[in-house]
Amino acid sequence: MPRRRNGSGGGPSGTGGGERERGEQRLSDARLGSGTGRGAAEWFARLDAAGATRLSHEQISRLLVDEFEVVPWWAEGITVRYEQERGIEPPGRQPDGSYAVTVGRSLRGGPLALFDLAVGRFARCAGGPPEVGARAATRPTADWTLAHGDTLRLQVVSTGGPKGSVSLTQGGLRLPERVQPVKEGLTRAFDVMGDRQN
Repeated sequence: MPRRRNGSGGGPSGTGGGERERGEQRLSDARLGSGTGRGAAEWFARLDAAGATRLSHEQISRLLVDEFEVVPWWAEGITVRYEQERGIEPPGRQPDGSYAVTVGRSLRGGPLALFDLAVGRFARCAGGPPEVGARAATRPTADWTLAHGDTLRLQVVSTGGPKGSVSLTQGGLRLPERVQPVKEGLTRAFDVMGDRQN
């Protein structure tokens, strides 16, 4: 049976984000087969032949998209199942079983000036001001609680030069499938600091 491509790039109809948020952590063989034309065993054999056990999560997913023409949503699901089956630790896994993603940039400015600017700008992305903040001279932080119980931490670290290291960490992710979309979202969030990146 030929692979089915979903032009929208999203999941199959009837399987919106709400279903996954209720705790579905694995695609069933039936859904995988109907959505991609191949069951898990066949995908795993193809990935094994391609040496995927030595690849990162992102590289496996990209291999599925680029080489096997799998829609990104399905590629993420296949990658997660493959890593679970082969005992590969997904990126960002925390001791409590949740996941965290950190994205950082080196930006112009001293730590406190950068911190004040970043809090104001990232507050728009986070939906309001942080619930907690600590304006330490060399390592200020701010914390938000996001939808679905995720947490967001802004941290600025002094580098001793004209720039500071600014990072955003989103934690409390319950599903490994959310790691890559969250990473992409945090990367886009840094657009608000574009004037400080040179």
